Amino acid sequence: MNESTLFNSTVPELLLLARGKVRDIYDLDDALLIVATDRISCFDVVLPTPIPDKGRVLTHLSRYWFKQTESIVRNHFLTMDLELAVGHWESLQPLKGRAMVVQKAHPLPVEAVVRGYLSGSAWKEYRQTSAVCGIPLPRGLRESDKLPGPIFTPATKAPQGQHDENIPFDRMAGIVGRDRAEAIRRISLRLFEEAAAYAAQRGLIIADTKFEFG
Repeated sequence: MNESTLFNSTVPELLLLARGKVRDIYDLDDALLIVATDRISCFDVVLPTPIPDKGRVLTHLSRYWFKQTESIVRNHFLTMDLELAVGHWESLQPLKGRAMVVQKAHPLPVEAVVRGYLSGSAWKEYRQTSAVCGIPLPRGLRESDKLPGPIFTPATKAPQGQHDENIPFDRMAGIVGRDRAEAIRRISLRLFEEAAAYAAQRGLIIADTKFEFG
């Protein structure tokens, strides 16, 4: 690994709360420090070989989209200025550009997935049932076909090393409450539609994405 590659972060001055598949999370008392490492997660498994500067790219992309969508829904992003928000510690120097300070929140135990194209686990489910998360789809679709319109397909949050499970909307409503589930679905679809349109104007396709709420 070269100097621009970070597999695991180390900040001795802070309490490490969790190491996710890609990100490390530290406690800042009234906030959190989220560090995007260069780890690669594929099919819910962390691979042994990182990609140099991947975490920096992820962090700047995240900040960009948080700013782009803050008029639709509030988000937890506060700043990427670590010296201002945290301190002038030597341990923070390797984290510049790949870490952000965020507001604390209690994450809901579901993932808000929106799909515009038929791929991945949705394609597998469609081949078996002609539906995805209980949403009927036209027959005869092929893998990676564009869907007639974006669909909301929630999933459970599986522990690291296990696969997330697609669930019907009614099951999500049973977990987080009907009103909250409907609000999450409405906001998620709007976020996806606006982001997909913005990307399409620049020659990019957003096939699907995942949001998390708290």
